[in-house]
Amino acid sequence: MSSEAAGDQHNSNSDAAMPTPSSNNSPAASSPFSNDGGGGAPASPNRVERMLRERGHRHLFSTGGASSPDAMDTDAAEPAAASFADFGAARSPDAAEPANMDDAGGGGAPGGHAARPPLAGPRSGFRRLGLRGMKQRLLVVANRLPVSANRRGEDQWSLEISAGGLVSALLGVKDVDAKWIGWAGVNVPDEVGQRALTKALAEKRCIPVFLDEEIVHQYYNGYCNNILWPLFHYLGLPQEDRLATTRNFESQFDAYKRANQMFADVVYQHYKEGDVIWCHDYHLMFLPKCLKDHDINMKVGWFLHTPFPSSEIYRTLPSRSELLRSVLCADLVGFHTYDYARHFVSACTRILGLEGTPEGVEDQGKLTRVAAFPIGIDSDRFKRALEIPGVKRHISELTQRFAGRKVMLGVDRLDMIKGIPQKILAFEKFLEENPDWNDKVVLLQIAVPTRTDVPEYQKLTSQVHEIVGRINGRFGTLTAVPIHHLDRSLDFHALCALYAVTDVALVTSLRDGMNLVSYEYVACQGSKKGVLILSEFAGAAQSLGAGAILVNPWNITEVADSINHALTMTSDEREKRHRHNYAHVTTHTAQDWAETFVCELNDTVAEAQMRTRQVPPVLPSRTAIQQYLHSRNRLLILGFNSTLTEPVESSGRRGGDQIKEMELKLHPDLKGPLRALCEDEHTTVIVLSGSDRSVLDENFGEFNLWLAAEHGMFLRPTDGEWMTTMPEHLNMDWVDSVKHVFEYFTERTPRSHFEHRETSFVWNYKYADVEFGRLQARDMLQHLWTGPISNAAVDVVQGSRSVEVRSVGVTKGAAIDRILGEIVHSKSMVTPIDYVLCIGHFLGKDEDIYVFFDPEYPSESKVKPDGASVSVDRRQNGRPSNGRSNSRNSQSRTQKSQVAPERSSSSSHGTTGNNHHDWREGSSVLDLNGDNYFSCAVGRKRSNARYLLNSSEDVVSFLKEMAESTTPRAGFQSSAADYMFLDRQ
Repeated sequence: MSSEAAGDQHNSNSDAAMPTPSSNNSPAASSPFSNDGGGGAPASPNRVERMLRERGHRHLFSTGGASSPDAMDTDAAEPAAASFADFGAARSPDAAEPANMDDAGGGGAPGGHAARPPLAGPRSGFRRLGLRGMKQRLLVVANRLPVSANRRGEDQWSLEISAGGLVSALLGVKDVDAKWIGWAGVNVPDEVGQRALTKALAEKRCIPVFLDEEIVHQYYNGYCNNILWPLFHYLGLPQEDRLATTRNFESQFDAYKRANQMFADVVYQHYKEGDVIWCHDYHLMFLPKCLKDHDINMKVGWFLHTPFPSSEIYRTLPSRSELLRSVLCADLVGFHTYDYARHFVSACTRILGLEGTPEGVEDQGKLTRVAAFPIGIDSDRFKRALEIPGVKRHISELTQRFAGRKVMLGVDRLDMIKGIPQKILAFEKFLEENPDWNDKVVLLQIAVPTRTDVPEYQKLTSQVHEIVGRINGRFGTLTAVPIHHLDRSLDFHALCALYAVTDVALVTSLRDGMNLVSYEYVACQGSKKGVLILSEFAGAAQSLGAGAILVNPWNITEVADSINHALTMTSDEREKRHRHNYAHVTTHTAQDWAETFVCELNDTVAEAQMRTRQVPPVLPSRTAIQQYLHSRNRLLILGFNSTLTEPVESSGRRGGDQIKEMELKLHPDLKGPLRALCEDEHTTVIVLSGSDRSVLDENFGEFNLWLAAEHGMFLRPTDGEWMTTMPEHLNMDWVDSVKHVFEYFTERTPRSHFEHRETSFVWNYKYADVEFGRLQARDMLQHLWTGPISNAAVDVVQGSRSVEVRSVGVTKGAAIDRILGEIVHSKSMVTPIDYVLCIGHFLGKDEDIYVFFDPEYPSESKVKPDGASVSVDRRQNGRPSNGRSNSRNSQSRTQKSQVAPERSSSSSHGTTGNNHHDWREGSSVLDLNGDNYFSCAVGRKRSNARYLLNSSEDVVSFLKEMAESTTPRAGFQSSAADYMFLDRQ
């Protein structure tokens, strides 16, 4: 029966799922998230093809309903407790639940409903066609199990099935062996009782999580129901409760995390490699992180059965960042509608500073797919119920009872979000404006009580009763009243009969995840073809909006007019509207929804594995240090920003620390290790940065190392003055016009700033509103290309939150070759460099420096700024070869460091003049083989580097270890032999 009318603890309609946002009839999930966080982007063609093919497979091989017709026809009040499969027959997919909507067969959503997911991948399609005998295990993790347990003795339990929509959905998933993990809803402190209940539940394919009363009070009643649920439904806390909620927040959030960890511990006990884990609802937002921390290879999906609020509402939550990052640990994140998914992506973008992509959210090379999965119902079950003799008798009785009157119906939980007072007031206004209808229409309102011990709900109940009494007293007679109000649930068959005789269904939710009552009503209207009035704030409005009359429930005049329209609608219009909605409800079923989500999760994981192959592995630090100790002449090239600085949390962009974070400072823990490395006579250290000279002087003036500022355009030896390495012919005529453009956009983009360097300009909008910053960046680029730089020899380099304009060909890779020439001459270097370590958080254009040193990279593709190839000699037996080798497979390579033939001997920018030397002086400076070259990107991303380190903190740890191996502490002598063991990675 409907979630609202079921009367138990499983509400489906309050926050059920909904159809795809892009198309009411779309068979797959929608994830149209563009980089600006706004409009949708279509899925890639191959994904769409897979989705359509998979949908065809489902229809071709589907065996029909969730369980046998006989099971479906049994009375919902007396279900047969036989197995997991019996859950689908126990009650309607929308069993009502408490106001928190968490007990819905799906773990907490209103009714446990989810949304219809994207399509299955090729692997799942193959399994369905060719390997149908093989079943994948599915672990469904929800706050509540789909059973109610009652203790009958020390080791005796009786179980009452209370299936919700999620159970019905899972019954239709083919080739899946499903088990359910959740709380049984009772406190079982003793081991005897726990063992007995575990055994009894095992027969139902259920696995219990035992929560004590204190955890339940703090986690469930506290954090879930009093904080997350109101926030997600746009409800503010009553003023008198806010201070108490603030005081209790930390303890409730701690209990929330402990409870999620308890769920995770049970999953660990039953998990087998290859299992799919499907987490449900806001009660378990911390669970994906717990699972991935245990095993990064787990296939984890998370689905929210309620609305997800806008980022401006969500950001008021104190634990906002921690919960978002935990959910992002999942491989696939699903929502009822595109709007909810868009809000989630926007929250990740605005609060965490992450990148929204057409597929979802990307964080350090890891993509979490985000999509809309509208749910449906088991429409066949409702149609079969209408053929049962008992239901037919009930329909006949109701038809006679309300003969001569139009029947309007509302089925809701007695909850603030359901808009029951607004519905009744709109009906009153309709009666006022249309007195001829006073004795010709009746409103039947089924209001399922929930959370009756909460003062706010008690107040709502009194308010509704008062309004109903006033209207009945005003418009009623001794023999008839306009409103029949019931504070109770109805069984499934009674509800189906009521749906069948209804002329107009009225759904006025103020905020609803889905609301499947609208689906159930349409499914039971095969012959009558009644009219659906549906709130635009219900998720179902995006699916059934074309056939329903959409209303704003806050506008009672609009709702009253819609009631009049529905009651006076022509039969042709009713037929057209009903035909559209009926087609959607009968083709977008709960079973399809669940099967699609599971298939899409498998598909997402497979795609993620392919993407992971493009991300470099973690730097094998032990091997790198071992090779370092074995080498004779080492070169360390280090970036500065985000490499040698303290890490800055992107979530702090709007936290007021902008000024402090803009001041680049060397990580304090690096001063000792860096000094030790610089003092090693066999090691040359270069800090190569895009920052200007003053920044590098301030941070590295005390160290015996080389500094290369502005991508190598300025160079300072260990004990010398700054010199310029810029070619004399470098054209800088574009500077003034570009500066004016950057000033213009900085003034018009709050919290953005730009740096005027001597050879480039950088506009940074990291601290600005992300979406507005992106729009401004697009506008800036358009303005630059059509104006100041249309004919200039410049490169425009885009970062994740920046735009840089620099002279063409200015990259770190192009500069390093000139820098090497200066180093060779300055140090009169004789011993070839046989070890290179290059670490940096570089823009993509500057990653050519990794390619420059790579001995295994074809030398023919190493290109100078002017287009000529960098000359390369091969060394044999320690001597330069006479000619250039064309072999790409040689493991040893000597690279000539090229210096531009024409350079100014003095700097026009205040640098000291220097004679620059021909590249031939460094022709044999490099003698590298593959084992002695370590290029390392900072941050998890696709890169030209061989390896990666996750953050600057990891860089600090690595350089500390390297320095300690070079300069041993008292009483400890390091050697290469100390590192001759397996890498910790």
